[in-house]
Amino acid sequence: TSWESSRRCVYSRVVRLMISDGVIADLFPALQQEIGGHSLVYLDSAATTQKPQCVIDAITNYYERDNANVHRGIHELSNRATAAYEGARDRVAQFINAPAREDIIFTRGTTEAINLVAQAYARPRIGEGDVILITEMEHHSNLVPWQHFAKENNMKLKFIPLTKNYELDYDKAKDLISNKTAIVSMTHMSNVLGTTNDIKKLINLAKNNKALTIIDAAQSVSHMKIDVKELDCDFLAFSGHKMYGPLGIGILYGKQDLLEELSPFILGGGMINSVSYEDATYAEIPEKFEAGTQNIGPTIALGTAIDYLENIGFDKIQEYEKELTQYALEKLTQLENIEIYNPGSEKSSTVISFNLKNIHPHDVATILNDNNISIRAGHHCCMPLMKKLGISGTCRVSFSIYNNKEDVDKLIIGLKKCQEVFT
Repeated sequence: TSWESSRRCVYSRVVRLMISDGVIADLFPALQQEIGGHSLVYLDSAATTQKPQCVIDAITNYYERDNANVHRGIHELSNRATAAYEGARDRVAQFINAPAREDIIFTRGTTEAINLVAQAYARPRIGEGDVILITEMEHHSNLVPWQHFAKENNMKLKFIPLTKNYELDYDKAKDLISNKTAIVSMTHMSNVLGTTNDIKKLINLAKNNKALTIIDAAQSVSHMKIDVKELDCDFLAFSGHKMYGPLGIGILYGKQDLLEELSPFILGGGMINSVSYEDATYAEIPEKFEAGTQNIGPTIALGTAIDYLENIGFDKIQEYEKELTQYALEKLTQLENIEIYNPGSEKSSTVISFNLKNIHPHDVATILNDNNISIRAGHHCCMPLMKKLGISGTCRVSFSIYNNKEDVDKLIIGLKKCQEVFT
């Protein structure tokens, strides 16, 4: 409606002003909590972002007004739900500049999207003697599926190594990618090191050797503009909950000709054309991969999260987050007895991993939590990377647009308290 359009326009201007003033956290209800007399400092956005009020309202609105299944009814609630659900698909396609809306498959998250490619595309097409290439910084979601697949099919799983500066070794990558390479699957941003990879360079190397490319964009999608046409990747996966959207909704983008070749991943209602007792024919893409009742409310709210990001603008987001990350790295490097695992502010996302000497990451996280400072401690679903670094885990802070320099200052005070306790 015109009222909604006007509200979005005003909201956009307010958000832009708020991020410039560093007070955008006021739009996130969860961040208004006080525990033990301390205001919440949330530094775990790489795990999941907090949700702005507009996203929460979108989910509430669906359940209050339009609660019905999609594609299956002719009554008004179902019509409205279907329109909003498919509208979210249009928003995602526009968001990543997909050639067509049919290229967008709704999944439960990045993990399911990558597994879909492994099982529906790779299993019938590659086999013994072929090579799957990933990187040494992969999240388990982009490691374990390929590890399992390679073992089952007597294939080789190889890794692009890291440099001493926590970046990918692109010279080694050039040597590793050959005509025996069937798949190159890689993260866009490391959820541990903060490294932003030059995936375009790797995609080009893969294409020169006719290898399939899969991008894990779970960490990058809320921090920078992604254009799948420009990247020319074959598949790309990300999760809504890491970009201010709800849990339980993810995206698989695939080139249309590849998606049309795939067999269904999950079978049942909603993904069929016709069924007899003896046989079934399947729906066209994208419905072919969306069996059963979908996570409708969160899917609709994902469209709202995209509106939220684009209303702010990625130029503004990147400028703000870069300044904040640089400030945090400067403050952290001033601490004594700290080891930082990060390529530096010019090459880093908003993720910073570190360890305080002789203090276990879980102890650090516990003491910080006593002061209502939320960080992540452990292996971050990257156990092989931890082994590569010769450590059991790290402390990890990850910033977002709702953080500010005051949050960093509180973190530094908290870390000094940790060091005092264990001195």
